[in-house]
Amino acid sequence: MNNDYNNNINNTNIQQNLKIDERQVASYMTKVMGWMAAGLAITFGIAYLVYTTPSLQRGLFGNDIIFYGILIAQVAVVFIMSGVINKINSTAALLMFIVYATLTGLTISIIMLAYEVSSILYVFGLTVVIFLVMAAYGYITQKDLTKIGTMAIFGLFGIIIASVFNLFMKSSGIDYIVSIVGVVIFIVLTAWDTQRIKNQYLYETSQGTDEKSDRIQKFAIYGALMLYLDFINLFLKLLRLFGKRR
Repeated sequence: MNNDYNNNINNTNIQQNLKIDERQVASYMTKVMGWMAAGLAITFGIAYLVYTTPSLQRGLFGNDIIFYGILIAQVAVVFIMSGVINKINSTAALLMFIVYATLTGLTISIIMLAYEVSSILYVFGLTVVIFLVMAAYGYITQKDLTKIGTMAIFGLFGIIIASVFNLFMKSSGIDYIVSIVGVVIFIVLTAWDTQRIKNQYLYETSQGTDEKSDRIQKFAIYGALMLYLDFINLFLKLLRLFGKRR
């Protein structure tokens, strides 16, 4: 995340030193979750549209330049948004989030062609349960999750390297191990990101930022993007482990 976004929010003891209306915090986190859910709805709506439209399938998967161009654009949007989050307004942040959710819908539409729909629904439900449990833990716990979250980030870099290496090795064993480790990593990141989002709100409001300000609103959208990434990646890893291919 952006350094300014992380400023002074790693210490969960901040919650003990501020007189905060818990209803305000809960309302803010509900808003974050609402934006995340909206992003997921866009993504899976787009994926389903591609799945049911053969012409879109041919245009998307029949041209490597288009498909990999979309993948590169996805990565670019996240890095750009992270880099400029303190300079843009909430409208721009929302637009970038919608663009990212749309691009993701195009790329993951391939899973609907590779896996049985019933299997996708099952894994999606499983992902929702795991995600909500870990998000609730991150919201409630007084334990500082910074250390374990940082370890998860390093682990994430590790599985990315392993995945790239396995593009050449094509080992099902390595793929299976990467998926298992990936599930653990995104479970941890879900809890940590939830805690960081909550603490960011606590920090901002403690500095006098109006909870209805544009700054608070754009951080809610940015937080939604972080949780969206955790959810999507957890879903894909679980699908790799438990999904039933066509």
